[in-house]
Amino acid sequence: MNNISLDIENIRKDFPILTQEVYGKPLIYLDNAATTQKPRCVIQKMEEIYSTINANIHRGVHRLSQLSTESHEEARKTVQNYIHAAKPSEIIFTRGATESINLVASSFCRSQCKAGDEIILTAMEHHANIVPWQIQRDIYGIEIKVVPISESGEIDLKDIEERISSKTKFISVTHVSNVLGTVNPIGEIIRLAHSYNIPVLIDAAQSIQHIPLNTKELDCDFLVFSSHKMYGPNGLGVLYGKESWLDKLPPYQGGGEMIARVSFDKTTFNELPFKFEAGTPDYVGSAALAEAIRYIEKIGLENIRQYETVLFNYAKEKLSQIENIRFIGSPTLGSCSVISFLVGNIHPYDMGMLLDKLGIAVRTGHHCAQPLMDALGIEGTLRASFAFYNTKSEINALISGIERVTRIF
Repeated sequence: MNNISLDIENIRKDFPILTQEVYGKPLIYLDNAATTQKPRCVIQKMEEIYSTINANIHRGVHRLSQLSTESHEEARKTVQNYIHAAKPSEIIFTRGATESINLVASSFCRSQCKAGDEIILTAMEHHANIVPWQIQRDIYGIEIKVVPISESGEIDLKDIEERISSKTKFISVTHVSNVLGTVNPIGEIIRLAHSYNIPVLIDAAQSIQHIPLNTKELDCDFLVFSSHKMYGPNGLGVLYGKESWLDKLPPYQGGGEMIARVSFDKTTFNELPFKFEAGTPDYVGSAALAEAIRYIEKIGLENIRQYETVLFNYAKEKLSQIENIRFIGSPTLGSCSVISFLVGNIHPYDMGMLLDKLGIAVRTGHHCAQPLMDALGIEGTLRASFAFYNTKSEINALISGIERVTRIF
């Protein structure tokens, strides 16, 4: 940690919520995989937009509308540069990673699939990357094939290839498991899929804030993530799609903005990216997301990655000293800022509730991954997830809290 030039004390001052107390105890927030806290600059950016240039974008000729439009489209370019997309028109703003996946599943299956076609998922997917495909299965009669995980919580490329057939139309896979922390070899998965001319969607909701992503180098066809998991506002997400795919897919929703011309006889659709952005977009949220990206870039994503790796290793070492602890998943390729575990026979909800009384926020339950829990033979876990504003002292407090709760039981 001494080699990493992050001033954590000053960074923490950027996050107003971290100064509060919970039940008379200093807040220790270790639920970052669910949502991250927001730096003051993001909060101020939202206030600034509402206070100075709030106006509906794209369709107004007055000054406020023009300024608001410029802000929104600059935000699109900021996202484009962050993930190294070829064009800003390949960036679609949605309401979150969930809507982004629903958009792709709906538009792709409607135009590219027929009964008997197959979609490949993995056993570690979040519900957001399962249920949308099940909905399309029930509409179009497609089939879903599931790639299993190993005891250590990893997927094998051979298992993916064994499930590929002449009917395989799409592969959708998470980059990082929100339960296991497994970092999947998405580059290899994409190359394998493309050797069979199969498009790939990457769910980057758990990696976008931790790992540098380059869509050009990855050559992924689609990539999705949520603003609120990368220090930006809630209710906003991003879908990256290759222009060639976005051009051929039909719109997901209809309404204003996504049209070129409407009559009662026929509607012609707008150009990219607007074809997929029906209605008034969250232009305040997009500006705030851009501010969050600038904040991340100022600190340096590689610096963040290194610091969080140190935190993760420290937490794993300290937790492993707790009697009767059981880690859920131990991937050999490395984990990403998430540790799921159980302690003896203590129900994770009971442990989480009592830790909350000590001011420690962790996640409990199935983490929107019930099929994974079924595969693991458990109901749920405790999950501690880290961000660059967390500290070793907070991890020490977590250890002390777990030990205290364990003594009670």
